[in-house]
Amino acid sequence: MTEATRREPGTPCWVSLMVHGLDATREFYGELFGWEFAPGPPRLGPYARALLDGRDVAGIGVLPAGSGLPGAWTPYLASDDADGVAEAVRCAGGTVAVGPLDAGDTGRLVICADPSGAVFGVWQAAGFAGTAVAGGPGTPVWSELLTYESEPVGKFYRAVFGYEPEPRGAGDEDRVTLLVAGRPVASVRGVGRALPRDRGAHWTTWFEVADPDAAARRAEELGGRVVDAPRDGAGGRRATVADPEGAVFTVVRPEGR
Repeated sequence: MTEATRREPGTPCWVSLMVHGLDATREFYGELFGWEFAPGPPRLGPYARALLDGRDVAGIGVLPAGSGLPGAWTPYLASDDADGVAEAVRCAGGTVAVGPLDAGDTGRLVICADPSGAVFGVWQAAGFAGTAVAGGPGTPVWSELLTYESEPVGKFYRAVFGYEPEPRGAGDEDRVTLLVAGRPVASVRGVGRALPRDRGAHWTTWFEVADPDAAARRAEELGGRVVDAPRDGAGGRRATVADPEGAVFTVVRPEGR
């Protein structure tokens, strides 16, 4: 593991999970990833900071009572100007759901949706830079947007964040990697009619693990389920799983590790 530093605008810098049952969710991820937890800012309501070796890796908050919304992981993309990004989102056909607003002295945030409905956050760091660990088991290492078709939504993210898109799909696969200053930071994958009807377009978070096969089995033992069985693919061996509330994420052993 290495210490994470300031991220260039457009780079994923934090992931947050919103659920209905905070205690049960903490137990699941604590057992799966070895996370410990500390209270988050009181102004955020019930919120837990997930820690590895005392350093922040993710956040878990509580959905409003009676909301009926499913649990979901949301990536936050770094920005030097959250207000400017919010305006760019609107101009490019997206929606601003929350903010821009200050999160005390830690930073300024916006929660948005792209034109396909996929939700993401924007974080302008002040006292809090985001995930404090780069790489290693239990840390978020990749973000991928699953959508119907990559090209239209890719234009949205390029307009808002200035990404350099690079086609990376093999054969007929519709997959684009998003580059910041020439460095891959996220990807967009068009899956057509395979897009889950109950979820629609959505961002997914990939967490590094030493053994994806064992992690998938452990997730099931803890009350989750395997969505896509372990397999080798672009980026390494991985499996897609869901926690007990249905929030979907990927466990991966990156290539070369």
